[in-house]
Amino acid sequence: MNVSGAAESSNRRAIEISPDGAVVVPQHTVPISEFLSPEGQAYVTQHLHDMQNPRMLGPDNGIPPLLVGFLNRQHELFAVERREIEIGGVPAYEYRPKQGIADRNRERVLINLHGGGFIGCWPACAELESIPVAAVGQIRVISLNYRQAPKHRFPAASEDVAAAYRELLRTHRPQDIGIYGCSAGGMLTGMAVAWFQKHGLPNPGAIGILCAGMTLASNGFGGDAAYTTLPIGEARMPPPPPSEGTKGNLPLIYFEDASLDDPLVAPANSPELLRKFPPTLIVSGTRAFELSSAVHTHALLTKYGVDARLHVWEGMFHGFFYNVDVPESRDCYDVIVRFFDRELGKPTSGAGRASAR
Repeated sequence: MNVSGAAESSNRRAIEISPDGAVVVPQHTVPISEFLSPEGQAYVTQHLHDMQNPRMLGPDNGIPPLLVGFLNRQHELFAVERREIEIGGVPAYEYRPKQGIADRNRERVLINLHGGGFIGCWPACAELESIPVAAVGQIRVISLNYRQAPKHRFPAASEDVAAAYRELLRTHRPQDIGIYGCSAGGMLTGMAVAWFQKHGLPNPGAIGILCAGMTLASNGFGGDAAYTTLPIGEARMPPPPPSEGTKGNLPLIYFEDASLDDPLVAPANSPELLRKFPPTLIVSGTRAFELSSAVHTHALLTKYGVDARLHVWEGMFHGFFYNVDVPESRDCYDVIVRFFDRELGKPTSGAGRASAR
């Protein structure tokens, strides 16, 4: 593409670069991506407006108003039975498709770790992440109501996942168990595998780190996305750069007593742990504030020989696939289901082939 000298000169004057490489970007307009489906374009537009409406964000009995419509639609479209259970002492919901479990999945089970910033969104996020996967994949899904803040702190959630996993290992081979989650649940998925390694538990057959990565920083997930994707994905300004002396402090109250250098909090800190990870699916979007963490996590896993697959949806934001009426969401469900269908049942190992898709 040819750019006129005048435009180039104007662009150089508009952007300021500090001696340390920080870039000051002038006010500009970012349109909705033309690569999105019409439904996706409308969805992103509505999401940005909703994020500036405080009434849409307030929690209500574990179901934020923003998610009520998505949850109702999933219940309308997917025939799934839910029952309350306890597994390894951890309260949970078990989801089974009413049409029956597929023959290939008779011995398989998925553990879902719901999102919510380690402080809420049970049961809404558990439902939204489990119902479509159980229905589309014709597989049993167990979503754990793991301990969260403000009552609990790290490593309570990791302990709960390990307790439930140990219970499942009594009746299932590890290669027949998959674990996945979105946002905090995606983080916890990686943290749980690190916890398993420390406590001598075998790898699950495969994991899905959705809407997350395995890094943490004092301003969130860290990387460029903390500053570039938040405004165009969540309609709010990025946090200020971390001040001196805050490097060891984590942004979520659940991690109040932890350190971001701890590989059981951020497994990306430990090559030794990452080399032993099972096949890993990573999902993000170009407007998702976890994008940098997701990309960096995939790069590290690939570097250390793990079968890591990265899927990034153009124009989409954090946790976009909660809305079943958007084609991009249904594509994401298919990716998740195909990934676990392909990987579960194989002999577990510490590392494998690396790839990006």
